[in-house]
Amino acid sequence: MASAEIERYLNVGDEPIALDPEGYLIDLTVWTPAVAEALAAEEGRELTAEHWEVIEVIRGFYSRYEASPAMRPLVKAVGQALGPEKGRSLHLMKLFPDSPAKVAARLAGLPKPANCL
Repeated sequence: MASAEIERYLNVGDEPIALDPEGYLIDLTVWTPAVAEALAAEEGRELTAEHWEVIEVIRGFYSRYEASPAMRPLVKAVGQALGPEKGRSLHLMKLFPDSPAKVAARLAGLPKPANCL
């Protein structure tokens, strides 16, 4: 993904992390939990245990399918991993308002889901 355009840098510790114009990592290999915390803090979010559960699920999905899930596959993956109560659109909207698939992917250090506007 080296052809992505660098918009700005996010400082995590003393490391500058390159972000594209939509706030996604340019280099996916630099992701760490500290990067996720910094990205969340930029948006005024504090990551809870429930956020981390979803981040782990979405990172597992990516490692398995080499793609970030859009909303439907995300709901299904979360439901399979965490149970039917958490695998609901409403639960994900509460954790990641606006667009759960896009926000969760960004915080998880993954590319923007292909089918998300």
